[in-house]
Amino acid sequence: MRRKSLRFAVVVLALASIACATPFGGSGNDSNPPSATSQDALPSGGNADASASGFPVTADAYNVIDVGDGSVLFYTNLSQDDVLKFYRNEYVSRGYTERALLTVIEDDVFSIVFDGDPSGQAVVIQSVDLGDGSRTVSISYQDV
Repeated sequence: MRRKSLRFAVVVLALASIACATPFGGSGNDSNPPSATSQDALPSGGNADASASGFPVTADAYNVIDVGDGSVLFYTNLSQDDVLKFYRNEYVSRGYTERALLTVIEDDVFSIVFDGDPSGQAVVIQSVDLGDGSRTVSISYQDV
C-alpha cells in the first residue's frame, strides 16, 4: 500500500510540475497564491467556483488549469482536511456517493472517488501537499 501511495504522489507531483509550464494556460486566476488561511475559505458545499470543465474548485484556487481532456488541476492553500471536507460536502450535496473502497488518505496525499455523474464515469479527486503550505488538486472523470 505504501508503494502505491508513493507512486500516486510522484504522478500527481509530475502533473503539477508539467501544469506550471503547460501551454494550455490557466483560467485567468491570479498566479500568485492568496495569503488567505483555510479559515478564510470555509469548505462548504454550494459555494464552489466552477472551472471551465465544470468541476468545482475551492474559493482560494489559483493556477487553475483545465487540461483539455475534461480534467482540471489547481493549487490551494487549504489543508488536506479542508479540501477533503469541501469535496465531500460538494459532491454529496449533488447526490453523488463516495466509493469508500477506493478512498486513500495518507499524511500528505489523498485520492477519493465519487459515483453518480450523469456521464457514467467516476469523479476522481487527488491531492498532494507540496510542503510549502500549498497543495495540488487534480479532478478528472475516469472509468474505475
